[in-house]
Amino acid sequence: MLADTILIIDDEPQIRRVVKNALANEVSSVLEASDGAEGLAVATAERPTLVVLDLGLPDMAGIDVCRSLRSWSAAPIVVLSARHSDHEKASLLDSGADDYITKPFSNLEFAARIRANLRRAQASQIAASVQPMQIGSLVADFTARVLRRGSETLHLTPIEWELLRTFVTQAGRTLTHQQIFNAVWGRAFGDPQQYLRVHVANLRRKIETDPVRPQLIVTEPGVGYRFELPR
Repeated sequence: MLADTILIIDDEPQIRRVVKNALANEVSSVLEASDGAEGLAVATAERPTLVVLDLGLPDMAGIDVCRSLRSWSAAPIVVLSARHSDHEKASLLDSGADDYITKPFSNLEFAARIRANLRRAQASQIAASVQPMQIGSLVADFTARVLRRGSETLHLTPIEWELLRTFVTQAGRTLTHQQIFNAVWGRAFGDPQQYLRVHVANLRRKIETDPVRPQLIVTEPGVGYRFELPR
């Protein structure tokens, strides 16, 4: 990961310093910006691999910076905030953020979350290709719609295939119920949680080693789900 460039947008010099120190051995360079306008300018010029974004910026709302970045960039956006509400987390994720870290945070956890988001970005590129993808003991061919575990072929319904594709291409990222609902069903009506509860349970029964203790499709209470690629 040492070729990666991270941009930190935060008006507090001490936070920028903490982030830079936490990532010293993880990435090749860390760019800094002290407000939203500067952050957007640096992101446009430098095209960082990942953006760490504080919500409490002096010139504009962090969520607006997030929306602006997501309108043209696919780079993971990791939000820093002292706020903890599920509603706010869901709003940020719906606006394009990939992860949400609350202050205060440990350097070890922060670095691990950054690594996970960088892995997710790399996995998305792999999953978007036409090549079969290894997912632990599973091999998924999204072009032929064939899923195997060893010599066994697992049958997925069309909805389950779209769910799996959505999860895998966004592996490591927490997706809200609404984001998944829009990606799979492509419509604005219906109860996302009700639809997903049934279909995610069915998909877990087919792909999880132990559906009662899922390791691939992880529930994020009050928000949605996160797909974890086995290391």
